[in-house]
Amino acid sequence: MRSAGARDRAGWREALRLLRGHYRWLTLAVVLGVGATGCGLVQPLLVRRTVDATAGGAFPAGPVALLVALFLLQAGALGVARYAQAQASEAVTLELRRAVTEHLLRLRIAVFDRYRGGDLIARATGDPAVIRTLVAESVTNAASGAVGLVGLVAVMVWLDWTLFLVVAVLIGVALPVLLAVVRRIRSASAVAQRAEGELTADLERALSAIRSVRANRAERVEGDRIFARASQVCAARLRMARLDAGAGSVNDLALTGSYLVILLIGGARVAGGASTVGELVAFMLYLTYLTTPVGAIFQAVSAVQQGAGALYRVNEVLALPREPAAVRAPAPVAGVDGKPRPCLLELEDVWFGYEPGRPVLRGLSLRVPETGQVSLVGPSGSGKSTVFGLIERFYEPDRGRLLYRGRDARQIPLDEYRGAIGLVEQDCPVLAGTLRENLTYSGSPIDDDDLRWALAMTNLTGLVRRLPRGLDAEVGEHGRLLSGGERQRLAIARSLLARPALLLLDEPTAHLDPANEAALTRTIREVSRICALLVITHRPATVRCADRVVVLRDGAVANEGRPDELLAAGAAWGSAS
Repeated sequence: MRSAGARDRAGWREALRLLRGHYRWLTLAVVLGVGATGCGLVQPLLVRRTVDATAGGAFPAGPVALLVALFLLQAGALGVARYAQAQASEAVTLELRRAVTEHLLRLRIAVFDRYRGGDLIARATGDPAVIRTLVAESVTNAASGAVGLVGLVAVMVWLDWTLFLVVAVLIGVALPVLLAVVRRIRSASAVAQRAEGELTADLERALSAIRSVRANRAERVEGDRIFARASQVCAARLRMARLDAGAGSVNDLALTGSYLVILLIGGARVAGGASTVGELVAFMLYLTYLTTPVGAIFQAVSAVQQGAGALYRVNEVLALPREPAAVRAPAPVAGVDGKPRPCLLELEDVWFGYEPGRPVLRGLSLRVPETGQVSLVGPSGSGKSTVFGLIERFYEPDRGRLLYRGRDARQIPLDEYRGAIGLVEQDCPVLAGTLRENLTYSGSPIDDDDLRWALAMTNLTGLVRRLPRGLDAEVGEHGRLLSGGERQRLAIARSLLARPALLLLDEPTAHLDPANEAALTRTIREVSRICALLVITHRPATVRCADRVVVLRDGAVANEGRPDELLAAGAAWGSAS
């Protein structure tokens, strides 16, 4: 395990790494901060001259004017420095959020099976906000604070080294306590960030299933769960507040004690003629100014400690495995006669399991021709949805191969591959926005003729005509303003607009009434003439219109053939689901 010092050094290295590419604003903030500190260092010396000159009966107009000018210059420099600091911290936060979001959107699907969505959202939104404080208060505060501290110490020693030794002893007694508190802030911050992630995850869990929550009268259950998480966040934040308050109190006591002791000793020295009133006033001003660099350094160290937990969580996300990019140049897979295999897609002796040693698919082989409909049926748990997950390359086979037009699918860039494979899920997700935005979601250029064709193919033309705003009508969160059948047909229309070579349909008629089911069955039959269809279904009408039926059991093909052939042979799929 690393020592506290090693962890602190690692925290500073991470803070500096975040600032790469943003040194212009950072340098400006540091230079102006140091300049403002320099202006502050000169002011007490001018006050000393003013006090001593006034005591002698003269009014030093020059030092007073210079003092005012330095004060205004310091205020302006600090204002610009704070803005430059904000520019750097906001740029880093934006860059970090972009990196995390892009990484999350390209994570392997298996990662989403292990992590809670709300916690991942918190790592993309809440944690970078904490890191913003790290950037804003670490490097610039540490630089200006260190320069200011060195300057103050030098001038205070020059003015009166005896008084400075008194101050150093009093602050030295408090320093170990401050360091111990700061290091405990790191662990408290990590606990707080984890608790906030769990709180976001629980809230997202409840709101995404709000209808089920209401129907089951589970508002109190979910409310208690969320309140318990919020209480954990509150407790963690209060622990951090106690640590901050304790450190502040120790710091205040050390400085306040220094003021009192210096007033007593310094007053005695002035009374004895060993020092002047101006020198004592100047020294007291420097002692007052000492709180600024010490506070800046303390804030910088505290920010690093608090940001370390959030940065660890962000780095943990960025270390999660992404989907693979393009690999070596693809090569066709030849058949027994040396010619490319004459089918669109083939699963060849595929084994796969979500957990080691527990296969869901067991040596499954499946061929999908260039056109026509293949219906995939079988009992629940037979592996139908897993087949779709493998075809979409959400997962990769443990053994065996997935071939697309004779090429190993793993050798094809994902964007190119998925551009040819459309998927309509059983719960047919619809995004908040308008009908048009959902239909044109892929981002490919789509004209009005394409939209009219897709709407007609999915029997949605009447719906668009009924809506006051037509295609620009809002569909609500998750498409709640549409019926289940309308959401299903909208999802199919969206996939058709991409002109896929293969369209995967998971229970496409599950939410439709008999009239719409018949219409969609006709649509499926027509679509199967222009592209391949692989359909998971248990509805007899959808099965009977297939060109071929594949029956799965226990992760393997139990039977296959034309629907009439299987019926004649006594095969049944009525129990499939």
